[in-house]
Amino acid sequence: MNEYFLLNFTPQETRVALMLNGVVQEIHIERTGSRGIVGNIYQGRVARILPGMQSAFVDVGLERTAFLHVADIWGHRQNGHGEERPIERILSEGQSITVQVLKDPIGTKGARLTTQISLAGRMLVFLPQDRHIGISQRIGDEGARDALRQRIHALVKPDEDGGFIVRTMAENACDQELAADIAYLRRLWTEIRNRVQTATPPFLLHEDLDLGLRVLRDLVTRDTMHVLVDSRENFQRMTAFAREYMPQVESLITHYTGDRPIFDIHAVEDEIEKALARRVDLKSGGYLIIDQTEAMTTIDVNTGGFVGVRNFDDTIFKTNLEAAQTIARQLRLRNLGGIIIVDFIDMESAEHRSAVLDELNKALSRDHTRITVNGFTTLGLVELTRKRTRESLAHILCEPCPTCEGRGEIKTAQTMGYQILRELLREARQFNAREYRLLASPAVVDLFLEEESGALAMLSDFIGKPISLHAESSYTQEQFDIVLL
Repeated sequence: MNEYFLLNFTPQETRVALMLNGVVQEIHIERTGSRGIVGNIYQGRVARILPGMQSAFVDVGLERTAFLHVADIWGHRQNGHGEERPIERILSEGQSITVQVLKDPIGTKGARLTTQISLAGRMLVFLPQDRHIGISQRIGDEGARDALRQRIHALVKPDEDGGFIVRTMAENACDQELAADIAYLRRLWTEIRNRVQTATPPFLLHEDLDLGLRVLRDLVTRDTMHVLVDSRENFQRMTAFAREYMPQVESLITHYTGDRPIFDIHAVEDEIEKALARRVDLKSGGYLIIDQTEAMTTIDVNTGGFVGVRNFDDTIFKTNLEAAQTIARQLRLRNLGGIIIVDFIDMESAEHRSAVLDELNKALSRDHTRITVNGFTTLGLVELTRKRTRESLAHILCEPCPTCEGRGEIKTAQTMGYQILRELLREARQFNAREYRLLASPAVVDLFLEEESGALAMLSDFIGKPISLHAESSYTQEQFDIVLL
């Protein structure tokens, strides 16, 4: 596999594209004025406790108070196990508390917090409050898992607190690299604890790495061929970071000096535009319709112009197989999270359904984000969930349409015409004006000048007052005003 990263830096934002065999798989965007805060550690103040929800709102200095559920409070169970203590017995309003952000604020929801701190290095994740040694689930071989656990136990001194989660990057790491990661993470935790002693909440204790450095720490794997960076300053900064913390990655970082923008050469800009569209065309002639709502994302599979070569069942099966691969890529590309419902084209054969589900699971296995696939429901839908920790690509780059306000539809000119006639009659009954002037969009005014001219004249005769029309080109089709003269 030819996997590589493209990094485009401007003073306003950083954009990262993960490429696989020349095709964009993921897009990450971080804007200078609105950086993500997942991983940040704060000294916060409990603003409000909600016993009914077993939650608390914590002021950490953000625009909205952040949300802390009792299950995310370290030590919420008595003696570490057994019955859970209610949140009102653990926290009190005004209390100072050290918390870490699990999820960025999304939409109207505040950030999600935890008191179980974790610090990520390249090889390991440090758990200061726990002595557990865990192994990433992506390391499937049981022998390799046991060997890694023994190596970490040997490197950790018996009198030292804290536990570790071994990341996939550590599978081929030597003891020297693991020991360096342990030392770095312990030093970082000591600095954070020292800041807690003097911090007055709300206070930022530790800020996670920016996107460019997180790519090196979290996303670059042994399959990565190179990391192309189009900024000399950031190339030098990333090289220096890699030299100190992950020397095996330093040789992968390359400074791109071409004249054409790096995203244009690799057609990333075109892929971003396509990822904002509702319709995704398949090579076979079929297509997907992707609708993102507040509660869930729905994906509908259609055969479109694909007629197949044998029979209808074979056509459906091939379309669904191609759709399964495309859906997996689109979830990563658009960063769609939460509940996702896929409506594949109905298949009579249980063998075909099983094959499509296997293809979907295989394609999803390349995703770095945790995904759970629940299989086909009785209605023939596939339910899956994808962990959501940041805004989707559409939510970062777009905003609701001011004309339709996110509905995706607007009322027809005829619908607005009938609404205006009712409103004119209502105004005439309330106010005795000399004349009623209607200000509306050109399409609505044209309607009253043509097919509905008789209805407007009939209303004018009924109320006994003239009604004049004025087209406002700046009005949307649903906007209108009635002026009393």
